[in-house]
Amino acid sequence: MDKQVKSGLTQESSRRPGIAGRSALAAFPVTLPVMAGYLFLGVSYGIYCHSLGLAWFYPVVIAACVYAGSAEFVLANFLLGGFQPLSVFIMIFVINARHLFYGLSMLEKFAGLGWKRLYLIFGMTDETFSINYAVAPPEGTDRGWFMLFITLFNHFYWVAGAGIGWLVGDMLTGQVKGVSFVMTALFVVIFMEQWLKDTNHIPACLGIALTVICIMVFGHEHFVIPAMAAICLMLLILRPVLRNTGKKASASKSSEERK
Repeated sequence: MDKQVKSGLTQESSRRPGIAGRSALAAFPVTLPVMAGYLFLGVSYGIYCHSLGLAWFYPVVIAACVYAGSAEFVLANFLLGGFQPLSVFIMIFVINARHLFYGLSMLEKFAGLGWKRLYLIFGMTDETFSINYAVAPPEGTDRGWFMLFITLFNHFYWVAGAGIGWLVGDMLTGQVKGVSFVMTALFVVIFMEQWLKDTNHIPACLGIALTVICIMVFGHEHFVIPAMAAICLMLLILRPVLRNTGKKASASKSSEERK
């Protein structure tokens, strides 16, 4: 009888997914909002490449290897011109310079992840950064595998959308409008979730205030880099104050929950 019970438990445990499988299953639902946006935006990119006369493998390979969102649209135009590697480098660097600040924010989260860290750095888009930064891995999953599968799923959505877009390029004649609002809605939801999760709202208010100021000073087209630089600088200066404020807010919240 004991042998039957042990053999049954062994078979049941063997059917359960490993730590990587559990992490993948937990990561997939989190990426569904990104899938809705990336598939549409990827399709528009594929259609754009098709309209430029590029072969099918151009949008797929660029989406897989470059994976830089709006910079890929610019790169598609550069492919039709002369060989200008320096101009391409400067343009892509300026467009994606905000990722420098993303990387600084993820130093602690990526620490100790070994080889996974290389792909996590490569695949850190705006949306992937937001999810990996804000969403905590569920119980029973691994932090590294959880973030890796979030990055991998989002990467796949973008590549698949680019390929599909090229294939249906001949069938679509008009422009797809309003799709970019999906990404805006995603960031709003993530911001609200982080607001409800954190007890210290000073960094969020500081970020909003500095962003509004930079928009007024630099305009809508050039505010991103100055705003992120100002936010990082102010957070570094106010780090001791914010740390103490956060501890007091957490302590007061804990005391209220006990009551």
